[in-house]
Amino acid sequence: MKAYLESIEIIIFDLGGVLIDLDYSATSFEMKKLGFLNFDKYYSQSDQQAFFDDFDTGKISEQAFINQLKSFVGTQVTPNQLVHAWNKMIGVFPLQKVKLLEVLQGKRLAMLSNTNSLHWKKVEIEWGKVSNIPINNYFEKIFLSHEIGMRKPHADTFLAVCDLLKVNPSKTLFIDDSPQHILGATQAGLNTFYYKNQTEFLQFFS
Repeated sequence: MKAYLESIEIIIFDLGGVLIDLDYSATSFEMKKLGFLNFDKYYSQSDQQAFFDDFDTGKISEQAFINQLKSFVGTQVTPNQLVHAWNKMIGVFPLQKVKLLEVLQGKRLAMLSNTNSLHWKKVEIEWGKVSNIPINNYFEKIFLSHEIGMRKPHADTFLAVCDLLKVNPSKTLFIDDSPQHILGATQAGLNTFYYKNQTEFLQFFS
């Protein structure tokens, strides 16, 4: 581990794209098959329409979210088909990253993720395929946007999380694969690592 990490009190990981593989195009492809042809205009890694934000922050229920999606597809499309398409972006947990979390157990670790309830259920299923230990056991605290009612990249979100963890932002390292989230964390005074690929990420901790 790099020497300067010794001065870091806590590492906050993003989830999707950092710890678990994500493929936004997989959900886009499935949604288009169901008739939501302009899905990409409504949802992407960098931007999304208000009702996606509302679902991410727990302001609307799963049923309300599915009903919103149904308004873009044919009447014959079922809720289960929409949930399947929505969750298609969730990939697997690479074993090297699970091992990294094990190696880092001497450090304070947390997670901050823009994750809705449907995706989190799928994440827990995928985690169960690689570990018998609950994912919560690896982190001091997991902050999910649909539970805390706040999302990245807002600086207030990072400051609130640091406050709840009772840590100074300047002693915190945040890792994410979205540039806008890295910017928000930087504005809040956190140290950051911009995730680009698994090799560079794992080397960072070697």
